[in-house]
Amino acid sequence: MTVTYSSGEYLSTFLRSLEKATDMPAPRVVIADNGSTDGAPEAAEQEFDNVTLVRTGGNIGYGGGINRAVAEVDPDVEFIAVVNPDVEWGPGSLDELLAAARRWPRAGSLGPLIREPDGSIYPSARRVPDLISGAGHALFGSIWKSNPWTAAYRADDAAPSERPVGWLSGSCLLVRRSAFDSIDGFDSRYFMYMEDVDLGDRLGRAGWLNVYVPSAEIVHTKGHAAGRNPEKMLPAHHRSAYRFQADRHPGLLRAPLRLALRAGLAVRSRVAVIAARRHGDEQR
Repeated sequence: MTVTYSSGEYLSTFLRSLEKATDMPAPRVVIADNGSTDGAPEAAEQEFDNVTLVRTGGNIGYGGGINRAVAEVDPDVEFIAVVNPDVEWGPGSLDELLAAARRWPRAGSLGPLIREPDGSIYPSARRVPDLISGAGHALFGSIWKSNPWTAAYRADDAAPSERPVGWLSGSCLLVRRSAFDSIDGFDSRYFMYMEDVDLGDRLGRAGWLNVYVPSAEIVHTKGHAAGRNPEKMLPAHHRSAYRFQADRHPGLLRAPLRLALRAGLAVRSRVAVIAARRHGDEQR
């Protein structure tokens, strides 16, 4: 399952790399298109026999798009792979994830080791952020790299070993369909960002495991969509961060806490947008 929004050549790279990710016959790929204007999804459907294109009717976000794609697949299918279109599969990576799923029968989701295009490892297996560590990471992560809240948040990446973690990056997940259905899939209220944190947390609360599988490797060219629209994507990120914590701290007594969190994230969002604009001006 993948979601496109004018993903360009990334989509073709994703589909071609899938051929080396498994020794099985080419798996079916469902593309949920959120309003692309570059013709890439249509070209993929024409070129690849295993591709099904579904138009969502508008930009309904990543989680909503994945839910729409999953609805196209027979419920009896045991596993679904949720993957960004700017992912390049490593050799045997899908087979490695499937093998790990057999070793971990309570795994609701399994995620590979993710490399940046420069070969560095992206911290994709993390703890579920609580209010303190989440707020500290959100407020100081970009300006104080060694702050204790970010260090705690990313502690699960200390060693690349196969193990259960709090949540896994939604850029590439193998998901057990029964687990996905048991929590009604992604929360489509998240337009972009944090939907993977929310999914992992809800899977854990429902008794499933999120298992990091570093023997499977992919490359993710992350942020190509966000980089084009920082004025839209950065506020969306902060709104998602607020929603995640607000959902977990409901009730009238916690209203002042939610208000303070909303105000703090709103300020950080404005600062981040200004910084992104300045960076963009410097690059011109």
